[in-house]
Amino acid sequence: MGLFKKFFNQTRKPDGFLGNLMLNRMNIGHAKLSDWGMSNFPEIAPEKIAELGCGGGRNAAALLKKYPGAKLTAADYSPLSVEQTRKYNAKYITDGRCEVIEASVADLPLQSGAFDLATAFETIYFWPGLEACFREVYKILKPGGVFCVVNESDGADETSLKFEKIIDGMRTYKPERIQESLKAAGFTEIKIIHHDSKPWITVLAIK
Repeated sequence: MGLFKKFFNQTRKPDGFLGNLMLNRMNIGHAKLSDWGMSNFPEIAPEKIAELGCGGGRNAAALLKKYPGAKLTAADYSPLSVEQTRKYNAKYITDGRCEVIEASVADLPLQSGAFDLATAFETIYFWPGLEACFREVYKILKPGGVFCVVNESDGADETSLKFEKIIDGMRTYKPERIQESLKAAGFTEIKIIHHDSKPWITVLAIK
C-alpha cells in the first residue's frame, strides 16, 4: 500500500503517527463544514449530547461552546481518537462537562433515552450498517431528541466517489438512502438541508 493510500486510510480508524496527522487534518480541514452543519441545527437547549465518531475532538469543543448548559459524551472506536479528544477537551473534562469513551456506534454503551442531541460529523461513511447503527442512536435519544448528521458528500460528488476507491470500507450515501435508513430505525420527522454551492448536507432526524 502506497503512502498516499496509507494516509487516507487513517480516516477510518486513526492510529499511530499517520493517524495523528490525519486527526489534526480533520480538526482543521472539516471546521468550516462542521460549523455550517451546526448552523442548521434546530433551536434547542440540550442538557446531554452524544458526539459519535468524535475524531480529533474539535467538534466536541464546538458543541460545548454552542450549548453552554450541556454536558457531552464523545465516543469513538479508535483509541487514538479517544486520546486526542481528551487532550483537546481537557478543560471541559476537568470542569465536568465532557467525558470521552472508546465505543462502537454498532453497540453504544450509553443510557437509553438519556440524550437530547446526538451528532455524527463526517463519520457515517464507515458505520457498519446504517439501519442498525441508526437504531443505536435512536435508542439513546429522549422522545423528541434530535439526531444531526453532517456530511461533506451528498453521495454523488466525484471527489468523494474517488476516495471510496482509496479508503477501505468507505461508502458515501445519497440523502434518500440516509432518509430511508433513518425511517427504518424509527425516526419519523426528517429534514435534509443542502449547501448552496457544495455537496455538503445536514440531515436532521427527530425521535
